[in-house]
Amino acid sequence: MAELTFRTGTMDAGKSTLALQTNHNHAARGRVGRLFTSHDRAGAALVSSRLGLTAEAHEVADDFDFWRYTVDALTQGARIDYMICDEAQFYTPAQVDQLAKIVDELQIDVFCFGILTDFRTRLFPGSARLVEMADRTEVLQVEALCWCGKRATHNARTEDGVMVTEGEVVVVGDVDGGTPPPQPVHEVEVAYEVLCRQHHRRGLTAARARAVSLSPDPLPFP
Repeated sequence: MAELTFRTGTMDAGKSTLALQTNHNHAARGRVGRLFTSHDRAGAALVSSRLGLTAEAHEVADDFDFWRYTVDALTQGARIDYMICDEAQFYTPAQVDQLAKIVDELQIDVFCFGILTDFRTRLFPGSARLVEMADRTEVLQVEALCWCGKRATHNARTEDGVMVTEGEVVVVGDVDGGTPPPQPVHEVEVAYEVLCRQHHRRGLTAARARAVSLSPDPLPFP
């Protein structure tokens, strides 16, 4: 039986690497698949891993219809055994429903990869719908680490080095501290960093931690 699987983790947890590895494993066994992505940091229509691996994919815009795409391809004689859907947090809830329909009605395996929450610590609509609809939701075992060494659980956005908690949900950046792709609307430098809950609450990024004293805060009572 085909399944809708959602594999999730924070940024820098290896989701795209696993997506590419999953595609390789299935293709190596003679299965035929299609890759999809949305807002990849390397550019449109690419699945890219921070390990340097890349693969061409179909770009998923908000008006992309997975069901229509798949039915049209099958009608024209194409073979599709599975679908790899990276950056699935950016998909719309309607698109997630289309993926579930593909699994149920066409018996095509769908593997989705994405993060749960945005930089505001709120669930992405696409990820929330995947949790509701997926046959299996798996948290990646590779743990990203906060600068303090604790397990990172939250995604932080910085603009010109300052952590922000408001703004547009979708702004492409990276977590390696380098210069992100040019943004047509934003002139500031946007980057991302993974933090533990404590330091996300405090807005204490690695750069800010280096700039201030790291002595423990006084207890909130005499």
